[in-house]
Amino acid sequence: MPRAARWALVLAACALLAGGGYYAWWTGFGQDSPADSLITAVAQRGDLEDTVTATGTLQPKDFVDVGTQVSGQLKKLFVEVGAVVKAKDLLAEIDPSVYQSKVDADRAQLLNQQAQITDRQAQLVLADLQFTRQQNLARENATTTDALQSAEAAQQSARAQVDAFKAQMQQTESTLRGDEANLGYTKIYAPIAGTVVSQAAKQGQTLNANQQAPIVMRIANLATMTVQAQVSEADVPKLHIGMDVYFTTLGGNTRRYYGKLRQIPPTPTVVNNVVLYDALFDVENPNQALMTQMTAQVFFVASSAKDAVLVPLAALRPVAAEGRPRGPRASGAGTGAGAARKGGGERASGIDPRSQYANGRALVSVVGADGKVADRDVKVGVMNRVSAQIVSGLEPGEKVVIGTKAPAAAAPAQTGSALVPNAAKGGGRP
Repeated sequence: MPRAARWALVLAACALLAGGGYYAWWTGFGQDSPADSLITAVAQRGDLEDTVTATGTLQPKDFVDVGTQVSGQLKKLFVEVGAVVKAKDLLAEIDPSVYQSKVDADRAQLLNQQAQITDRQAQLVLADLQFTRQQNLARENATTTDALQSAEAAQQSARAQVDAFKAQMQQTESTLRGDEANLGYTKIYAPIAGTVVSQAAKQGQTLNANQQAPIVMRIANLATMTVQAQVSEADVPKLHIGMDVYFTTLGGNTRRYYGKLRQIPPTPTVVNNVVLYDALFDVENPNQALMTQMTAQVFFVASSAKDAVLVPLAALRPVAAEGRPRGPRASGAGTGAGAARKGGGERASGIDPRSQYANGRALVSVVGADGKVADRDVKVGVMNRVSAQIVSGLEPGEKVVIGTKAPAAAAPAQTGSALVPNAAKGGGRP
């Protein structure tokens, strides 16, 4: 036999011997312990938040729609969109020709009435003198009663004409003040300091203010923005005025902006039969990085814990009722996998699984250093839908059971467990 063939036989024999030895070791000493069939997680320290999420939009907290109180052609615009203005800065001007002519006519009429009242006052002085003369003559029986009465009537008539012209002058002065005000309205000034964020009218456009005040532009103070978040009616009871809230924006590189819930208006908005309530809070915007109509992903912090001992929510099980014995936990039977399946059913039925631990007590299955699993009572604090805070009963670094592994020899038809990724694809046989 050639030398190469002999070496090939020797190597094949060695391989068979090695395989047989490994099989003998595996069957005799390498069996998995009960803990090897469990899925575990390590309790770790970290921060935890229980939040209510919502989507919102950004609006300036203080803004004014600047309109015109008079009709006419928009003669001049002195600012553009994006311009920063101060209070009482000139923004635009309406053609003042018509209103200037009314003011000039009122002033001319007022001058005419002033001249007429001067004439009537002179006639009143004459009537007073004539009436006095007739009174003196009457005392000496040098005049008739008819002449005395005529002089008295002339005096009263002259006084009434003076009063009438004074009333006309007051009316003209009132009309003049109104026309002067309208003339002043042809110049539009900024009511507040801020930024011109929109412009509704164009230079040269004719504006009609007889039916409603046309909007020329909007000025907003962008130093403080208001977030208007829409919260579903199921989550509104979890909110309270003054609670912490933060949000992120699209393209904001996960930067968080913080604020306090300021207001929840009582009137909802119904969108496709979904009842949504507005939740408003303010945030400072010194660098004007936040802009109008930006979309915000909002998180209302219902509760939080810092540097707490955390475990997955799937590791928790409800504590048995008083007087009812707890069942055994042999080799992970009824462990977190079952609890997870139960919890999934409760979520599917619309029940929050965290409600089982409202009393602050729960059970966890802890894997000891020797591989044995033991149940332990723990006190639970803050929870969200992923993790839970363990206030007492568990130390960082300890392993807790969160589920069971699928048997290695199981047929593909039996891999429908929620813990097996392929089950989500629906590839198993019924």
